[in-house]
Parts: sequence; C-alpha cells; structure tokens
Amino acid sequence: MKNDKNKLQYRINRQIRVPEVRIVGDEVDSQVISTRQALQLAEQKGLDLVEISPNAAPPVCRIIDYSKFLYQQKKHQKELKAKQVRMEVKEIRFGPQTDDHDYNFKLKHAKGFLEEGNKVKAYVFFRGRSILFKEQGEVLLLRFANDLEEFGKVEQMPVLEGKRMTIFISPKKTLVKKSIKAEDSLDKEERKAPQQKAKKEYTGPKIEGEDF
Repeated sequence: MKNDKNKLQYRINRQIRVPEVRIVGDEVDSQVISTRQALQLAEQKGLDLVEISPNAAPPVCRIIDYSKFLYQQKKHQKELKAKQVRMEVKEIRFGPQTDDHDYNFKLKHAKGFLEEGNKVKAYVFFRGRSILFKEQGEVLLLRFANDLEEFGKVEQMPVLEGKRMTIFISPKKTLVKKSIKAEDSLDKEERKAPQQKAKKEYTGPKIEGEDF
C-alpha cells in the first residue's frame, strides 16, 4: 500500500491528459511539444513521462526511469529527516544554596546538552522557607547563563513561578551545525566499522528531576 501511495504522487505516461507539455531530462532538449509526442519520445528511450510540475503552463514533465526517480526521492527524504535536529528540553535543577562542586558538575552537563543542540531549562526550587533566598537563586541562574555564554544564549531571563525560578537557554546555531557534521562523520565511521563495543551505562549522579 505504501508503494501505491508513492506512485499516486505523480501522474505518469497515459495518466497525463493535457494537450501539450514542456519536457526536460537528461539528454533531452527542453521544449514544448504535444503530450502524444512526449510519450512517443519516452517510449523510444525505454523511459517514463513523469509530470513533475502540474501547475506550470504548460505542465513540466521529465523523461526518466520512474522507479529510479521514486527511489531517489525516498532516499532524499530519508537523508533530510536524518539531518533534522531533534531539539529537546533538558532540565537541570538547583537548590538555592548549591555548592561549587554540584554547580560545576551540572554546568558540565549543560554544556553537553547545548552542544548536542538541545535547550536547557535550569531552575532553582525553593522549598519551605528557602523562598527567602530568591535573590540568591536569581544570582545563581544568571551566573549559570554567563558561564554558558559560549555554548548558548538566554531565551528567557529568570522568572519566579510559585516555588520555581526558571531560566531558558537555547543552543547557538554554530554549535548545532557542528553537531550535525559530527553525526555525519560518525555515521561514516560506523559504516566502515559496524561492530563496536557497547557503551557502558552511566551510573553517576542524576541530573534531571533529582531530589534534594
């Protein structure tokens, strides 16, 4: 059924019922001729007449191998999909009195998230009377954004909502492009050496949604 849907995307050969078309293709002079002549020319070459621009005046048709054409279209779409950056929002939680060791640990992971093309949502959670330290929480988030300046830009300044003060940082476009190139390079290496040792599962401290 999937192949049938693909075939219905374009009118081909006898399905093309307009009186004349503009033909294009390899080793074919671009010209406007009758549809009947275009069909005869395609048959002589052992190829298909495929309508690729039905809204043009007259419609544009290519003289090509239709099966090969569909394969190339499918391959192109697959490549585009593979290169799309899937941006996720990664959460990092702080306490209002986070120590330097914990701060640096989370800063390191935030850099990694941004390099991978993900957004970072960092927030300070105020529990109970710790809401009295909201200014301290704001300073912490602004310091965090400043330390990530090379990797991302502030999308939203610190905002206090209920017991949370949140800041959003989005990745810089240059880093996203580098990430795509790195993935392409990795794909090529994987094709050369498909058998690789499995990565060890990370068992270190939890970053997202951790409890204090």
